[in-house]
Amino acid sequence: MPPSSRPLRVASVQFESLPADKEANFCKVEAFTAEAAAQGVRLVVFPECCISGYWFVRNLTVPQLAALSEPIPAGPSTQRLIALARRHDVTVGAGWFEAGERGEFYNSYVVALPDGTVHCHRKLHAFEHDAMRSGSELTVFDLPGGFRAGVLICYDCNLIENVRMTALRGADILIAPHQTGAVRSRNPHLMGLIERHVWDQRHADPAAIQREFLGDKGRGWLMRWLPSRAHDNGLFLIFSNGVGVDDDEIRTGNAMILDPYGRILAETSAAADAMVIAELDGSLLEQATGRLWLRARRPELYGPLAQPTGRERSAREVKFQE
Repeated sequence: MPPSSRPLRVASVQFESLPADKEANFCKVEAFTAEAAAQGVRLVVFPECCISGYWFVRNLTVPQLAALSEPIPAGPSTQRLIALARRHDVTVGAGWFEAGERGEFYNSYVVALPDGTVHCHRKLHAFEHDAMRSGSELTVFDLPGGFRAGVLICYDCNLIENVRMTALRGADILIAPHQTGAVRSRNPHLMGLIERHVWDQRHADPAAIQREFLGDKGRGWLMRWLPSRAHDNGLFLIFSNGVGVDDDEIRTGNAMILDPYGRILAETSAAADAMVIAELDGSLLEQATGRLWLRARRPELYGPLAQPTGRERSAREVKFQE
């Protein structure tokens, strides 16, 4: 079904999660959702692992990871998210660590619709803990109002094949929750850390943190690839990210919403919890450049894309070689 001629009002939220403090983190989700609903928003997107906290998890023991993780959809965070979506009559997406049925763990993202429907995406390229498994399924579904959405979590979006497959399954919107920016790396051309004192002194010296958030550790890096993911696949893209202290790294926020031409509809560079809102005009989709290119595809040429080269490695191995 094509998107409605009526624009879809959406929000992307960035916020600083506390490690393992689900109550405090969920209170932020509830407050932002209420604020968004009051402004007519129909879809609110929160960051990856915003409920559980994120980067500290790599240092947990397996029993500690098990205590932090929850089954989906039976667990309390899913049920609370469903209740929140129903209460405000909006679609809400948020992330935490999932306990699988056979004792396995996933980095998962749950989207709750106002009618109680739940969609769960398991990160396809998980690396956060030795005991974490990667998901094996793309997640694409219909939203109220005629738009179709897909979910890819952080590193999933780095691999262009994942975004293209999501588009080929009919997604109009890519929900892209992240915990990124200013990451530790051995690659001299890939970001690098923001010193903790720059974040701690952000109110006394706002120019210093703005330079970092807008430079190559933050927005500068995002602008090398986020617009192309939207443009080349003819998708709206909702980028939500953590901000502030995340264990021993500083997340750079830069929440933004892009149209199917890769143009930024709304963004923030605030060094704080923040929300941006935009109207998605479905009439842009049909003739978007990326959608025209999709029609010109020659699938008979692309068989080698699905053939192993022998150079493939797990996301965890690749990540820690960066």
